[in-house]
Amino acid sequence: MTTTDLNAAQTPRKNRRMPAEVNILLVLVGIALLFEVLGWIFQGQSFLGNMARLKIMILQVSVIGIIAVGVTQTIITGGIDLSSGSLVGAVAMVSMSFAQTGAYGLDRVLYPGLTDLPVIVPIAIGLLVGLAAGFVNGWLIAYTKIPPFIATLGMMVAARGFAKWYTKGAPISFPTESFAFIGSGMMPVVIFLLVAVIFHILMKYTRYGKFTYAIGANEIAARVSGINVERQKVRIYMVAGLLSGLAAIVVAARGQTAQAGMGLMYELDAIAMAVIGGTSLTGGRGSILGTAIGMVIFGVIISGFTFLRLDAYYQEMMKGGIIVAAVIVDTYRQKKGRKSK
Repeated sequence: MTTTDLNAAQTPRKNRRMPAEVNILLVLVGIALLFEVLGWIFQGQSFLGNMARLKIMILQVSVIGIIAVGVTQTIITGGIDLSSGSLVGAVAMVSMSFAQTGAYGLDRVLYPGLTDLPVIVPIAIGLLVGLAAGFVNGWLIAYTKIPPFIATLGMMVAARGFAKWYTKGAPISFPTESFAFIGSGMMPVVIFLLVAVIFHILMKYTRYGKFTYAIGANEIAARVSGINVERQKVRIYMVAGLLSGLAAIVVAARGQTAQAGMGLMYELDAIAMAVIGGTSLTGGRGSILGTAIGMVIFGVIISGFTFLRLDAYYQEMMKGGIIVAAVIVDTYRQKKGRKSK
């Protein structure tokens, strides 16, 4: 066999790499097994064997997972969205105010003349509020060239202020049964799965996804190739706002109440899920599947800490360390990728 033939035979092996999602899945398995071992050592019981605990874990992270799907897309473009948590509070207040029932007395509702409306009304209004906020974010970023960090930070503060102003800080409760059903049982998980599947397909097989990756990989090259970068950025941030609105509706329906403080720190948890799932903060790389696995990893870690009875403030510190570690790993992976080229 000649040297050329030998090189040709070896080249496919060098180029064969496992998908990033497989590596992330292996990390998930490793973390779950670690908590299983620690559970038997420190608690004398199984971590993975308690189905009720796992169900609660999935329910807790599924709402933030909906947000993370939108945040992933903004990060892939090289941007960020810090407003999603505050939008949850704002949209929850607005949608719940149109979802109230008058069965408990009209003195308990915000709009006495607008009670017992069809469930589509509060859902549509909530989604429109999220969509409008996303449009403002996208327009500011695309056409005024404000850094995404600053634009979405401004929206974060404004949306939280709006949520408090809407009822002067008072909570809104007493939703209709049809609205409350949205957050009942495993419906939040079902909604997350539907959102994840839809956007996995869009990002992988449509021009929407290809344009998004192209902008994150090289915005100048994307513009030269004919992509309307500004329009695509507006679309992406509108999607992120829409999904934040959907998450707000789910969380309000699940708790059957809306408060201005809802969604606090959700944006950071959503970013953490995306980064843990392999989305690069420099843009151009990531996937909805990876974010979904990152969501489960995030849930396993938090549930595992609670299972081991680790104090809440230790959990927050560990959560911060995990985010930093994920970014360090991403930076190392990028350097290694550049060297291999």
